[in-house]
Order: sequence, then structure tokens, then C-alpha cells
Amino acid sequence: QVQLVESGGGLVQAGDSLRLSCAASGRTFSRNTMGWFRQAPGKEREFVAAIAWNGGSTYYTDSVKGRFTISRDNAKNTAYLQMNSLKPEDTAVYYCAARARRSFPSNYYSDFNYDYWGQGTQVAVSS
Repeated sequence: QVQLVESGGGLVQAGDSLRLSCAASGRTFSRNTMGWFRQAPGKEREFVAAIAWNGGSTYYTDSVKGRFTISRDNAKNTAYLQMNSLKPEDTAVYYCAARARRSFPSNYYSDFNYDYWGQGTQVAVSS
């Protein structure tokens, strides 16, 4: 059974940092695209960041560019999201996602390109 388990969320103040982790089990994703999405209360789930299988290509939504960094450790089958300079508008449940196919999707920001999802971890940023 494939599982993605996020951790590292919490309640922080504006300007603080958090590092989210996404540990995969049940199969390896070392050749697959992984991504992070988030869903704020009352809003639709939105793309945050994506990373190609070798970490050579990374993509971010505009609102987090320069503040968030996505990375991965294929030996550990784990992806990370380093979040710096957090803002209250970053408050959301953050979800890790992984793609079953090896090809990197041109529309990496669309959640239908990802086949496996974690249960989410809450990030709350106070002003």
C-alpha cells in the first residue's frame, strides 16, 4: 500500500520558518515528479511547488517564490518543503503529492497529474 505521510506543520509567527517533510512508502518515487499543494479554509486546493525526479527542475507558484524551497532525497524516498519568511496568507493544510508515471507533466501545477496524496499537515501563521 502506497502512503505519503507529511510532517513538520505547526503554529508559527509571521517571519518564521518551517520545514515540511513527505515520507513515501510502499513504492519508490525516485523517478517520479513530486509536489506540494495547499488548501486554505474556504478555498480550493492550490499548487505550491513541484520537483522533477532528479531535483534538477523545480517550480513554484508566484506567491512563494524566493521564500519556499522544494527538495528531495531519493535515497530516503522523501520530499521536503522549506518555508521561510512565512506570512499569514500561507496558513493552510499542506499536502504532498506524487505522480505514478515517470514523465514530467507540462501542467505540473494541476492536481489531476498526481496519483498519490498525503493526509495533509496544518500550517498556521499568526500576524
